[in-house]
Parts: sequence; structure tokens; C-alpha cells
Amino acid sequence: MTIFSSLNQFSKGHVSWLLLLLFIIFFEACALYFQHVMMLAPCVMCIYERVAMMGIGGAAIIGLIAPNNALFRWLGLIGWGLSSYKGLMLAMQHVDYQFNPSPFATCDLFVTFPSWAPLNQWVPWMFEAYGDCSKIVWQFFDLSMPQWLVVIFAGNLVALALIVIAQFFPVKRKNPIR
Repeated sequence: MTIFSSLNQFSKGHVSWLLLLLFIIFFEACALYFQHVMMLAPCVMCIYERVAMMGIGGAAIIGLIAPNNALFRWLGLIGWGLSSYKGLMLAMQHVDYQFNPSPFATCDLFVTFPSWAPLNQWVPWMFEAYGDCSKIVWQFFDLSMPQWLVVIFAGNLVALALIVIAQFFPVKRKNPIR
């Protein structure tokens, strides 16, 4: 059985989608810990990156509903890909704000959500931004938080690419006689 056949089979089970969801819950819990326990003020880009991370969580829930059903699995994969890509673009822009500060290239002062989903008004403790995007307020192994998000979102895209490629490899059935 090739690795891609194994990944195909894995993607059709609840465990794979649950693992993705648990990773996202972990990352969101870390963000809230940084905000409410360590008192690190989230900036506008942090909030947008948080929403992208939640998009991956939403995609994981869609895939978790019926992973053996191609429609739900592909909707989950597409949502995972779109959210990961958007998160990567946001994180890279955030890194640029931090390492190439300019008065001409700054993030917004306030988060902007659609009028039909003003998340910062509905759940301000999670979606209200009051930090500065260009400040580096936390580092781990010499990487700032947005740099870690680049790693996380890029890792999601690599994992997604492998899973998508695996969808085109047949799942080998076990011999029932053995």
C-alpha cells in the first residue's frame, strides 16, 4: 500500500478530520491564552489570522460530518485550502509589517467585518483588536508570532496538498480471506 493510498484511506475517516479540528482548537486556545493571560494585545492582522484559523476549523467540521462522502470531504478540503491560503497571505503580510515598518504600509486601526457578521461586536473578547501590527511582542526560537503562523499555515497547505493528491490514489482493500 503506497503512502498516498494510506492518506486517502485516512482522509475518509473521522480521526483525520478530528485531528485537524483539535489542532485548530489548540492554536485558538493559545491565541486566547496570549491575549487574556499573557496580556498581549492582538492587532488587526492577528484577528484576521484568527478568523482564517477558524475557517480551517469550520472546514474540519464539514469534513468530520461525513468524511466517507465525497461531497463533504471535498468541501472540507476546499475550505481547508482556502482558509490556509488566506491565513498564509495574511501572516506573510503581517511579517512584512513587523520587519519592514513603514508609515506608508500599515495595518488598519480597526478590524473590518461585513455588516452581516460584525464579529468584533458580537464577541469582542475574541475579535476586537487593540494592538500594533508592527510590534513584535512575543518570540519563540527567534520567530515572532506571525512568523510562526506562516509556518503553521504553510504546513497546513503542505498537508492539504498531500491529502488532495492522495484522493486520486485508490484505497487498497484488505483481503477478507487472510
